[in-house]
Amino acid sequence: MSKTLSSFIDAADALERRGAVDPVITGLAYDSRKVEPGFLFFALPGLHVDGSRFIPQAIAKGAVAVVHEGELAAYEDGVAYLRVENPRLAMSPVAAAFYGYPSRDLAVIGITGTEGKSTTVSLVFQLLRLAGHRAGFISTVEYCAGDEVVSNPEHQTTPEAVTIHARLAEMRDAGCRYAVIESSSHGLSAKTGRLADVLFDVGIMTNVTHEHLEFHGTHERYKSDKANLFRALDAHDHVKAGVPVPSFGVVNDEDAAAPYFRMATKKRVYGFSTSRAADFQGTVYARDIAVDIDGANFTIVDNDERIPARVNLPGAFNVKNALAALIAVSKLIDRPLAELAPLLPRLTPVRGRMTVINQGQAFEVLVDYAHTPSSFREIFPPLRARVKGRIISVFGSGGERDTVKRPEQGRIAADYSDTVILTDEDPRGEDPLTLLEEIAAGCPELTRDERLFLIPDRPQAIRKALSLAKPGDLVLLLGKGHENSIIYRDKTVPYDEIAEAKAALRELGY
Repeated sequence: MSKTLSSFIDAADALERRGAVDPVITGLAYDSRKVEPGFLFFALPGLHVDGSRFIPQAIAKGAVAVVHEGELAAYEDGVAYLRVENPRLAMSPVAAAFYGYPSRDLAVIGITGTEGKSTTVSLVFQLLRLAGHRAGFISTVEYCAGDEVVSNPEHQTTPEAVTIHARLAEMRDAGCRYAVIESSSHGLSAKTGRLADVLFDVGIMTNVTHEHLEFHGTHERYKSDKANLFRALDAHDHVKAGVPVPSFGVVNDEDAAAPYFRMATKKRVYGFSTSRAADFQGTVYARDIAVDIDGANFTIVDNDERIPARVNLPGAFNVKNALAALIAVSKLIDRPLAELAPLLPRLTPVRGRMTVINQGQAFEVLVDYAHTPSSFREIFPPLRARVKGRIISVFGSGGERDTVKRPEQGRIAADYSDTVILTDEDPRGEDPLTLLEEIAAGCPELTRDERLFLIPDRPQAIRKALSLAKPGDLVLLLGKGHENSIIYRDKTVPYDEIAEAKAALRELGY
């Protein structure tokens, strides 16, 4: 794809323009290492490093235009310069314009929440495909812009706007009708504008708990930023490629934030729940939930209709994720829940989400991405009720992120685990052992080196957990899930939790 700068320059809302008159732009980049000849480079202001420092490298690699914030020390001949108020916020409208406003041609489903986003994105995508519709998706774990599902190489739930619109354009060009986007609070925040120029048609809220206060500042701001997804439903006419598209919201009515999200849009909002209460009138809910090691059987109750259902997704919380996806797809493609429910057993789990590791050992090993107090409260109680032996949990907490949650994680894990092993997640710039001590403060009753171990080296922590396991026990590996690295102050180490667990089991003879 290539366009002259003038064909989309208005989108940048430039304060000043210098240099080359109208270069041909062949691509967009905000990382100088990814610039190719003909690219427009966004010099983003950062927390630690100003992107303007990398303008010379971007030009050396072939950038013909630069979007920047302040006055520059030098301007190269033959390069167009656009000074804007905020390069990061300029990226979204510029990317949308460069790629031909792809969300105008796709029915777009956004999914937000503290937990369950990646799984629900996958389930909506799978249900649309199983129902015979061409769809793509973008999530923390992976993405699909046509036929092939590709792993997401980055620790970023919602990519920057350049990537979002590029992938939406791929979906459009591949003939997709639907796009499902995992919409994080960061991505929905006005501070980043990553999703500001995506025309959403459907919004799904899985839950809103305690997370990312280091970015949002307060829980109210966190909740409000997530609700921007529902506000976006009122911002356009929902005619895509000349065809009207249904527009509505779907909320978890068990969550205290549900009324707030309902009030954030004028569109109709549907609810889902796994418990029945008077104020859930009109909500689709699940009853008679019977959880087993592979998934759950349950009954969907929609007004007076009773629909038997089964999901082969471990974890009781996946009943809610499946309900949310089922309602959204039903309303979007106008097919009754009873017609779509038989597709539920064909849904497959997301890698790193309650992933079973079975190499013939006499105990269970599960890998999950749970890394917040609320996600711990979701997964631990049903596991404790089901597992007859001991639970040995292995986890850490992200560095340079919300610190309040750390002792809470320790407290919850100690309440349900027989042994807790604390280890590195992504320490980033923090001292790993100091970080783990903050988690350990939440479980002071666990005796060190008997029921509580602090082992920063994650592969060694996993080996310790597996060495302690006996028949009937469960080893629960939390916090890394699908991720492919561990981030330290001075390095990023390649890492695969599932592969590491399998390797450790092989060392034990399994």
